[in-house]
Amino acid sequence: MMKEELLQKIAARQIVCGVVGLGYVGLPLAVEKAKAGFRTIGFDVQDKKVAMVNQGYNYIGDVVDNELEDLVRQGMLRGTSDFSMIGQADFIAICVPTPLDKHQEPDISYVRSSVEAISHHLKPRTMVVLESTTYPGTTEDLVKPILESNSGLKCGVDFYLGFSPERVDPGNLIYKTKNTPKVVGGIGSDATEVIAAMYRAVLEGDVCEVSSPAIAEMEKILENTYRNVNIGLINELGRLCHEMGISVWEVIDAAKTKPYGFQAFYPGPGLGGHCIPLDPYYLTWKAREYGFHTTLIENSMVINDAQPLYCVDRAMHILNRNKKAINGAKVLVLGVAYKQDIDDYRESPAIKVIEELHKVGAEVDFYDPWISEYRENGKTIKGQETLSPRMVSAYDLVIITTAHSNVDYEMVQKNAKMIFDTKNVTKNLSCRKNIEIL
Repeated sequence: MMKEELLQKIAARQIVCGVVGLGYVGLPLAVEKAKAGFRTIGFDVQDKKVAMVNQGYNYIGDVVDNELEDLVRQGMLRGTSDFSMIGQADFIAICVPTPLDKHQEPDISYVRSSVEAISHHLKPRTMVVLESTTYPGTTEDLVKPILESNSGLKCGVDFYLGFSPERVDPGNLIYKTKNTPKVVGGIGSDATEVIAAMYRAVLEGDVCEVSSPAIAEMEKILENTYRNVNIGLINELGRLCHEMGISVWEVIDAAKTKPYGFQAFYPGPGLGGHCIPLDPYYLTWKAREYGFHTTLIENSMVINDAQPLYCVDRAMHILNRNKKAINGAKVLVLGVAYKQDIDDYRESPAIKVIEELHKVGAEVDFYDPWISEYRENGKTIKGQETLSPRMVSAYDLVIITTAHSNVDYEMVQKNAKMIFDTKNVTKNLSCRKNIEIL
C-alpha cells in the first residue's frame, strides 16, 4: 500500500523533498529537510534566488549561513527553476506568497500557477502539502482538482494531499522552523498520518493532526486574526488614553501583572508583515460567500489600517505645538522594517506613515540599521547611511516607527528637536522633555 511504502521511505530517509518557493518560509523549510537527511530540491521562478542557493549564499535571516553552504556542497540541497524536476520529488511543499489584490481580496495566483506547474510532472506515491496561508477550502476546492485533472492521478489513491500552515516569525530568537509546533490536515486519515510523519522526521516541535485541510486552513487564520483583533483593541484604547492624558503603556504593564486571563498586546504605527495585516481579509472575503459579516474582525481591521494616518495626525499636532507646520517640515523616520531587528519591510506601517507624511507636504528621510533601501510602487527609496548627532539635529521631528535594539536612542534624544515615539522604545531615558509617546 502507498501509506506503508511512504512511511518506510520516510524512516529510511529515502524521500526526495521538493519545496516550491524559496522565500521566508520555503528556504528555512528546505534547509531543515536537508539537515534531517532528505535530499531536497528548491524550486523558484526567480533565477536570482536559485543562483544564490546554488552558490550557498544565504539571503534569509532565519537560515544559518554556513549550514546552507555545507548542505549545498554536500549535494543535499539545490535550487532550480526547472519544474520538470518535480517528478523526482516524493514530498512537495508549496510555500508561495498569498497577498491581497488592489481590491483587498485574496490573490491566489501564485498558488494556482505553482499547482499547475506541479500537476504536469506529478508522479504516483507523492505527498503534496500547501503551506501558504489562504482561505478555508483552498486545498480541496482549488489545489485538488488541478492536480487530478492535469496529472490523471486520483487524490487519496495515487497521491496524498494536505495543508500545513507555515509558522514563521522572522527574528524570533527562540522559535524557528525547526522547533515550532506544526499543524497538519490531510484529505483522508492516511494522508494526514503520512504527511505528519514526514514533518516529525524533520522538525523538533510537536505535530498536531487535525481532521481536514479546512480545519488547518481556518486554524492559521484564527492565529493571526486573534492578534489583529487584540491589537485593534489596544490601538483604539491607546487613542482614548491619549485623549484622557493616560499612558496606555503603563496601563498595559499594570494589566499584565494578572497571572491569568490577560495577554499583553501593544499599540504602534500599524500592522506589518506577511500575515497579521492580510489574513483577516481572507476570512472576511470567504465569509461573504455564506452571507456572514465578520463585524468584530472588520472593525479591528479598520482601526489598524487607520493607525498610520493617526500617527501622522499626532505628528502634525506635535509640530504645531512647537510653532512648526507639517507642510515643509523635515521629518526623520527611524525604522522601516515591520518589526524590530529584522530586514523585512513587507506591509510595513512605517512605509505607510512615510506616504501619509508626503501627502501633507513633509520632507521625509528614513534611517534603518537593517534596511538601506526599499522598493514601493516601482520606485527605490534610499535611506540615510548613518545616524549622527549632526544629522538628527537637522530634522524638525524624529518619528520612531520600529524598535530596533541597535539604535542609540539616548543620542537621538540629546540631539533631536522633537521625538514622536510610537513604540515606547525610549521609556528608560531619564530626559524626556522632547519626547512624546504614542
